[in-house]
Amino acid sequence: MRRTLSAITAALGLLVPVVPAGATPDASHSTPERRAAALVAQMTLDEKISQTHTTLKGAGGIARFVPGIPRLGIPDFLITNGPAGVGTGAVPQQPNATALPAPVALAAGFDAGLARDYGVVEGRETGNVGHSLIEAPDVNMVRVYQNGRAFENYGEDPYLAGQLAVANIRGIQSQGVLAEVKHYAANDQERDRKTIHEVIDDRTLHEIHLPAFEDAVEQGHVAAVMCAYPNVNDAFMCENRHLLTDVLREQWGFQGFVQSDASATHTAVGSVAAGQDLELRDNGPYDEELRQAVVDGKVSMTALDAMITRRLATEIRAGLFEHPRTVTPIDAAAGGTVARRVAEQSAVLLKNSANRLPLNASAVHSIAVIGPYAGVAHPGGGGSSHVNPLYTVSPVDGIQRRAGSGVKVTSSDGVDTTAAAALAGSADVAVVVVGDVEKEGTDRPTLSLTGNQDDLVRSVVAANPRTIVVLNSGAPVLMPWVDQVPAILEAWYPGEEDGNALAALLFGDVNPSGKLPVTFPRTESQTPVSIPERYPGVNGTVVYSENLEMGYRWYDAQGEEPLFPFGYGLSYTSFAFSRLRVTPVLGRHGQADVEADVTNTGSRAGATVAQVYLTFPASAGEPPRQLKGFAKVFLRPGERRHLRFSLDQRAFSVWDSAAQNWTTVAGRYQVAVGDSSRDLPLSAPVRVSR
Repeated sequence: MRRTLSAITAALGLLVPVVPAGATPDASHSTPERRAAALVAQMTLDEKISQTHTTLKGAGGIARFVPGIPRLGIPDFLITNGPAGVGTGAVPQQPNATALPAPVALAAGFDAGLARDYGVVEGRETGNVGHSLIEAPDVNMVRVYQNGRAFENYGEDPYLAGQLAVANIRGIQSQGVLAEVKHYAANDQERDRKTIHEVIDDRTLHEIHLPAFEDAVEQGHVAAVMCAYPNVNDAFMCENRHLLTDVLREQWGFQGFVQSDASATHTAVGSVAAGQDLELRDNGPYDEELRQAVVDGKVSMTALDAMITRRLATEIRAGLFEHPRTVTPIDAAAGGTVARRVAEQSAVLLKNSANRLPLNASAVHSIAVIGPYAGVAHPGGGGSSHVNPLYTVSPVDGIQRRAGSGVKVTSSDGVDTTAAAALAGSADVAVVVVGDVEKEGTDRPTLSLTGNQDDLVRSVVAANPRTIVVLNSGAPVLMPWVDQVPAILEAWYPGEEDGNALAALLFGDVNPSGKLPVTFPRTESQTPVSIPERYPGVNGTVVYSENLEMGYRWYDAQGEEPLFPFGYGLSYTSFAFSRLRVTPVLGRHGQADVEADVTNTGSRAGATVAQVYLTFPASAGEPPRQLKGFAKVFLRPGERRHLRFSLDQRAFSVWDSAAQNWTTVAGRYQVAVGDSSRDLPLSAPVRVSR
């Protein structure tokens, strides 16, 4: 005879006395873990199962929702997508929010303080819409430039991504909501993302693809980690016990909870055994499967309780039980201020022949703004991270407002190339705004601009040599016209303040100071993943055979000259580096202090990014140089600043797979300082012992 659910729970000892609403253990005499465990101990089996997966809430279809348990005082738990603001992926009817520039733009700022401010907006507005957690930041490496979600990431360097992630997480969590770092791990392409098998050696994982997650956990104290779709070394990530438990919890000491990507769970038993705590799903039988596994003894009650306890303890620790989130108005002005500052500080001046920029407002009488993104703002990429902006400012509107009524501003979408060229020829200056469209779920087929955009650029510059090209892209694009165009500005996906930020940069109200967080190649065949084995894969398998040589490490190791290197970016002023000093820290093996001066030698105020690179001894088997420190410095004309960087033991270490630990490599290192990976005027040796 089939037993009823109540009979099953009774047999398992799960029936509990009725508890008054809101009754919880005394918070003043209990740790978050003990409070959470006490609550879980009072749950029925049905209640426990309800806490292990998201569900739908109401007619609006909020899929990222875990219902509370009122009788135990457990509040609802609502999740919003990120990482460029409060995304629409969770709620089709999501209210408008600040559309921040894409995270890749934030990365181009090379500024941890800016990353924290960005996180404050994300966190504050997550709370404003009544949600508890935002799925941000996204710290996967930009290994594949065609990746449809490259715009969500922080570039191709693990140190840069890790430090920005730490600051971003601190900003988010300062607002009383939870941050969730994603997509753990190696979620590096959208093509076949739910089935792809990735073969990655252990050293490459730990030195390239895991450090940003490690920093998020150990330095940022991130509340949650999202396990990703791919199969990494024969285990899908949400069933990968080695990475979810051995590495995440045991090596790094992670104290939060693990949530799956949407429908990334394959089996209930496998995910529980690996260390997943919460399933995010569009629909599926996870709850029934998990319940049956508990009844059959395939998942122990101890394991089930631990899953729930970890999440509830994290919520309690963040104050979400005492201060559950409620819907409040969004401060549009505050969000817009940060969005504009990020857009201004992240734009990268790639070329400026004959100082075409900045524009002289008194000498320019007419401007033609041309291209598919001239009359319409291009705030961000597509997919679940899309934000419904509170407002947008197009390039045409921003330029007209800044130029004033005395300057004639005309525009064309560029569909008719001949007409666009004629319009450009009639103006003092032509600004061509072109770009790509990246979105979740699909990769770009090539790195070329789509449609007629390359022909449009050629036609416009032929008609008007005073042409400025503005790129709205989320990743590198090819530029077959680069030698013909005098000025190029990479503005990324610039958020809702698109036009205002662009105008400020073009007219010199703001001095460009962004640096490339990804290398721009000359051709697709020059990239590290230009063979099918590495991307998109062969027979469903991708082999990371470039190993440690990813991103700029590849170009350096192979002696390749990219179009624009990692860390590169021009300014309207000039800077000089001097007085490098590298000093080993006495009594601390494998540590050193690096000091240098940077001076603004030009006539305009501006900022640059001082970058510290380290070359290992040959015996270490490392790529030629690696970023180990950076600092954004704002200087007045003639001003000099003394900078100091501390390189800790980790900076001089490599991953020892056999020992499953970091080990310092003894020998002679070279420290170099400059403002890009290929412009390092200062260098000095330092000897390190174990």
